[in-house]
Amino acid sequence: MKKFFLSHKQAHLFAFFAAYFLVALALFIQKKFNLEPCPLCITQRIIFMVLGLFFLINAFIRPTYLMRRLSLVVLSITSIIGMVFSFKHILIQSKAVDVPNECGVDLNYMFENFPFSKALNLLFKGTGDCSHIDWSLLGLTIPQWALIGFISFLVYTVLIFRMNVK
Repeated sequence: MKKFFLSHKQAHLFAFFAAYFLVALALFIQKKFNLEPCPLCITQRIIFMVLGLFFLINAFIRPTYLMRRLSLVVLSITSIIGMVFSFKHILIQSKAVDVPNECGVDLNYMFENFPFSKALNLLFKGTGDCSHIDWSLLGLTIPQWALIGFISFLVYTVLIFRMNVK
């Protein structure tokens, strides 16, 4: 295959900045339009930040064969987890999944008052406020854009691996 146009470090730093740009963009949209993010929105932001952190760590690790494989697995799994949460959010917004109409409990409340596994279960189920569509761009909602972002990071990760970036 052709050589990737970026070095190993540059390719991973680019992805790091892209991930944190998406989080900053979500925060900007939240402040600009006075929106209150639901638990699934917050979860997707956290996953973008974790993904960005993994890209940052990979930027400073020597790209040996084993590290490249490990990087591929970790970044791919993180992207897929983000895709699952985004897709679940899209299903809730499209009313394909029934959720209670009342607003759910606050994210902090969930993790302070429930066991970790129960809080994660509640988080994944979503709440009534997760079904509300507050904002869209080009006909796509925020979770749909997040899904595109996670898919893009997965494709980018595979591309970096396949192009044998050194």
